[in-house]
Amino acid sequence: MDKNELAARLNNSEYPFRMNKELVASAKAAGLVIVYGASDDLIEFEGAIHDEAGAYEGGKVIIDAKGILPDWEQLMDDSPSKADVREYFEREKQSAEIEALWDSEGYSFTYKTRVPHATFDVVEEGEKYCRGIVFSLADIAGAMALAA
Repeated sequence: MDKNELAARLNNSEYPFRMNKELVASAKAAGLVIVYGASDDLIEFEGAIHDEAGAYEGGKVIIDAKGILPDWEQLMDDSPSKADVREYFEREKQSAEIEALWDSEGYSFTYKTRVPHATFDVVEEGEKYCRGIVFSLADIAGAMALAA
């Protein structure tokens, strides 16, 4: 399964968006990440990354193959060790940004990123709710090269 096939299977899913365990396991095995909005304040990640981040009225997250990088300011507030800081900067070199856009293009959530991706729609009672994305973990490093 590739990102386009998975996005096609997810297209027109009903909100609240719930994926079956087999599909999540297949996405994980294929190295694919599914990104979508939940409620009015969350970015959800399923598949090869299982995590969530706050995105009230939009927001940005930095991700790499391990998942979401910690917020730099929060990391500094937690009195990190030198090893934690070093790990952050090493991960950041191989990361990409995903921006959640709130109330854009007629959707509650859409996403903007340099990572090559396919899109799918989540609908609520027939109306647009979220335009989610699917991408491959392998494409994250390539997105950084595009940004440079």
